[in-house]
Amino acid sequence: MTQQNNYGGTNYQINTGENNTNIFNPEPQPEIVGIPNNLPRTHLKEFVGRSQEMTHLDRLLQENHQLAIAAVQGMGGIGKTELALQYALHQLRQETYAGGICWFRARETAIGSQIVAFYRGELGLSLPDGLETLEEQVRYCWRHWREENVLVILDDVTDYEQIKPYLPPQESRFKLLATTRLNLGRSFQSLEIQVLSEDAALDLLRSLTEVDRINNHLETAKLLCAWLGYLPLGLELVGRYLAQKPDLSLADLQNRLEAQRLKARALTQTEAGMTAPLGVATAFELSWQELDKEAQRLCYLLSLFALAPIAWNWVEQCFPDRDPEDLEDLRDDQLVRFSLLQRSGEGTYILHQLIREFFQAKAIEFANQDEMDELKRSICRVMADISRTVPETITLTDVARLSPVIPNLESIAHHPLDNIREAIRLWRLREAVELYLDPEPLKLSEGAIIKEVSIG
Repeated sequence: MTQQNNYGGTNYQINTGENNTNIFNPEPQPEIVGIPNNLPRTHLKEFVGRSQEMTHLDRLLQENHQLAIAAVQGMGGIGKTELALQYALHQLRQETYAGGICWFRARETAIGSQIVAFYRGELGLSLPDGLETLEEQVRYCWRHWREENVLVILDDVTDYEQIKPYLPPQESRFKLLATTRLNLGRSFQSLEIQVLSEDAALDLLRSLTEVDRINNHLETAKLLCAWLGYLPLGLELVGRYLAQKPDLSLADLQNRLEAQRLKARALTQTEAGMTAPLGVATAFELSWQELDKEAQRLCYLLSLFALAPIAWNWVEQCFPDRDPEDLEDLRDDQLVRFSLLQRSGEGTYILHQLIREFFQAKAIEFANQDEMDELKRSICRVMADISRTVPETITLTDVARLSPVIPNLESIAHHPLDNIREAIRLWRLREAVELYLDPEPLKLSEGAIIKEVSIG
């Protein structure tokens, strides 16, 4: 009998004369106590406002009978990593994935090396000699993994093609969960998470500082949450900052934020133990660096609009010499793809409050002043063109059509206009439409005349 060392164990060949028989004797796997995992620690006292997302995420992973691939998608600071971590911790307690829960950082180091390290360290298994490439080693790991269900989490995926060679095989016991700012297309079933509700935002602040501190100044706390755009990262940073400064009033903190914007210490100072150890601006910077110069210039323009839905045809009118398809590509392939801009309805898009702040700060830091003045004038010209479509006799139908313009009339109040006549026209339009934004008391039909006004 001769011995052959092959992948996965030792083969013993018995020579019988006419035929040789190979008998495969795999090496015994070491006994492991508990579920193997390398989950990062979280110091979040209370996870709020995401129960529906947790249920939806579990359904995405469990309903697929092959390799289940799901992605938690959204802007920086929205809580993608925390949602994935809390889901994994819940499943760890439920013992759903007895084959292991693996946490791999997609942005930092090669995924393949992390997979091999988990196989050796957490599972206590070894790889045979002769596996020359990292991809061969990873394929061996997946083929010889423990038989139970396995949850594989790839945190902060920035390039699907880079991770694709290292994905588990098409077996139902493997569940793959990625967090990403990207739209990964049809390769993943995506769960796009949104900002917190007002109630959940307040609960998050209560969990990070004294409950009475929030409840006794509830209206100010609501204003604080609204200024932060209900963004989980901003709320967590502010909550931790309040906990460090017990004598700081919510009103004084609000004043600091309004004065210092994203440079305020409450939005830049992080603490050990935070799941996302980044300030708000730093979190956005990771996406900003992926944009080319033309996409960044588009961001400068968008930051000049009001914090309200932006009709995309307004943007096209601001760049009359640009091919509309080129503008669409900048929007879809960069801004929307990296979750910096969100589609809010047919033909309309919206910026998150803090992303708008970030774009405005970038414009101050990098944009040429002449260029910014021209962008401001272009918005004013578009709004003035809209004002010319208003008949002297305004109806409720006109009000419905023109209402989305009103916030932008506010935002351009200090922008330079080509002439004073356009300024007067815009302000008269604003006055006429704002007066009848709430038509309910009038009890008029949709086409009824509600005011005659001269805006010429």
